[in-house]
Amino acid sequence: MKKKMSVEIIKTVTMALLVSLFISAMAFAENIDNKTTININQATAKELTALKGIGKKKAEAIIAYRESNGKFASVEDLTKVKGINKNTIEDIRANIVAD
Repeated sequence: MKKKMSVEIIKTVTMALLVSLFISAMAFAENIDNKTTININQATAKELTALKGIGKKKAEAIIAYRESNGKFASVEDLTKVKGINKNTIEDIRANIVAD
């Protein structure tokens, strides 16, 4: 009987930990708030991935384009990066600048 209770306690604690980790991961993975602004000419890949619709590959593409072609003159210049279109820019416009 004690062994069965121990197994149930372990299952319960494990489930609670998993739920806690999931909630923490979701909070970390959320996009940045509307008050945060990222300079696309200086941002790291990690900073860029905080933007809605910008994953690791797009962030790397932004940085590669920037390194090859120089600074973005405007936010609209992001459309020159493969995989980024006007809709993507509109989704993140409140959070980006090209300084």
